[in-house]
Amino acid sequence: MAYEKPITIKEAITAIQDQEFILPSIQREFVWGTYQIETLFDSLMRDYPISTFLFWKVKSENIDKFKFYRFLKDYHQRDNKHNQPADISSEKDRIAILDGQQRLTSLYIGLKGSDSRKLPKYQWSSDYAFPTKKLYVNLLEKSSDSDREYDFQFLSEDDLNWYEHETEKKYFWLKVGDVLGFKDITEVMQFLVKNKLMDSSLWTQNEIDFSMNTLSKLFKVICENETINFFLEKSEELDKVLQIFIRINSGGTKLSYSDLLLSIATAQWKKKDARKIIHEFVDKINAIGGGYSFNKDIVLKSCLVLSNIKDIRFHVDNFSSENMSKIEDEWDDISSAITSTIKLIYHFGFNNKALTANNAIIPIAYFIKKHGISESNLLNHSSQENNRKLIKEWLIRALLKKVFGGTPDSLYPVYRNIINQNEGDFPLEALIERYKGNNKSLEFYEDNIEHLLTTNYGSSFAFMVLSLIYPLKGSYEFHQDHMHPKTFFTHKKLEKFGIETFDEREAYISRYNSLPNLQLIEAVENKQKNAKKLDVWLEEAYPSEQEQLAFKHMHFFPVDESVTFSNFVNFYDARRELLKQKLIEILNVKVVETETINNIPN
Repeated sequence: MAYEKPITIKEAITAIQDQEFILPSIQREFVWGTYQIETLFDSLMRDYPISTFLFWKVKSENIDKFKFYRFLKDYHQRDNKHNQPADISSEKDRIAILDGQQRLTSLYIGLKGSDSRKLPKYQWSSDYAFPTKKLYVNLLEKSSDSDREYDFQFLSEDDLNWYEHETEKKYFWLKVGDVLGFKDITEVMQFLVKNKLMDSSLWTQNEIDFSMNTLSKLFKVICENETINFFLEKSEELDKVLQIFIRINSGGTKLSYSDLLLSIATAQWKKKDARKIIHEFVDKINAIGGGYSFNKDIVLKSCLVLSNIKDIRFHVDNFSSENMSKIEDEWDDISSAITSTIKLIYHFGFNNKALTANNAIIPIAYFIKKHGISESNLLNHSSQENNRKLIKEWLIRALLKKVFGGTPDSLYPVYRNIINQNEGDFPLEALIERYKGNNKSLEFYEDNIEHLLTTNYGSSFAFMVLSLIYPLKGSYEFHQDHMHPKTFFTHKKLEKFGIETFDEREAYISRYNSLPNLQLIEAVENKQKNAKKLDVWLEEAYPSEQEQLAFKHMHFFPVDESVTFSNFVNFYDARRELLKQKLIEILNVKVVETETINNIPN
């Protein structure tokens, strides 16, 4: 492997268009942002080095042995962020990019394509959230960004209209890709004259000089300078190429083990396109319910665990062709179990925020796959009612105790063994017993309960504790709600309500935002309740005494305490005790009686 004669950026872009340059399946997805792309062009204009590239020559007779992809041209954060398979024949040699994909893709998007990223405050489902933007450079003056000299920006048609009509400052935006159409420096000068950029009656001498120097420089950088310096690897051995790829990706934007696993799976799966299937699957499970944030790491770790591969760490040695073949053969069952698991936790009421450890889904998915439980039975059939109850309690225990924090790889083999050794329902009790007394314990003690009762509004933990008590269904959206509205708890408003002393008001303020003043109610009901006093709302929403009693029972109202705002402290303290006793009962907490100091011998 040695340096080859460098090429121009224009030559590289032509090779990408003609699919002379392609991407091997071991390459990751495009991950650069627009600022990185703009900065790359600025670096080129300032003669900064952009590092070397590593290319792999694939002979025509070997093209069909590997999977290759096209470069991404028109990036769309929602609709087009995955590379498409290359449509190539095996009639001639190709160049596969081993190092430099992000840079070459950025050059390709900037010169020939577009970039569409989500705007803030828009819904993901809205097409208006993703305006098409192309790369432009301002020919009249330098960038206002202190880190950059040239003003490269991705702009939409609306952006260009704003610059033209809504600002007094002078701009001349050149679409950067237009420079590819210039044959020589004479055409560059003709462009400047034609667009009146040399007209001293319109521009200052500094602006004229800047436009001439910028466009001339851009033409040379893209079309004349041999900027792309590269090594060419000619080996036909996939193993050698893979090791080179791993080695060069050990620095910079480091290749994660999941990237590597996906790369190897893509190269070794025989019947399925692993890259396409897994990326599409991640998109699919993230669209369940209100949306989740699972990534390919979780999916690939699940593959290792659910296919019963002994060593489930993300180590290169574990990614053998035998293991990859096993995962491919079991993919349908694995993906079905993961999907069913996510639908189940959504059924429990767990949204993306409440699920504080995404990898907690893996033991549940393993149990579902092992027992071959169908999705419809899991979610709805009476035969799985006890499993739903046990899985929900386990999940809440595990999340509240932060069992899956850090690196939980040591948990999965033990969980697999316990699930395999217990043929009946989900083995909650066996899991509790196995981890008694260590840092992965699922047990709760009285001081844990006391701590949970201090959980504040908005916390995912508050949702979990409340969901232990409430029988939630995924078909409804539940909100955390202040029973006595939070808007009342300021010194100024409390004074108006007759809470006269500072200490009394502090007693109100110190309590209102934590668990004993919180409830879970359906989203529609919460909007109707708004900021009404609790007793007033109860009368309106539940006019009959029987309806009110049913609501109070469901939400653990202390029966002997008034719900009027003037009785808030007493109501809060009494409900706190009720919630404590209920959690002690649900979590099977053994309350230890402590001896008084008088009984301790001298």
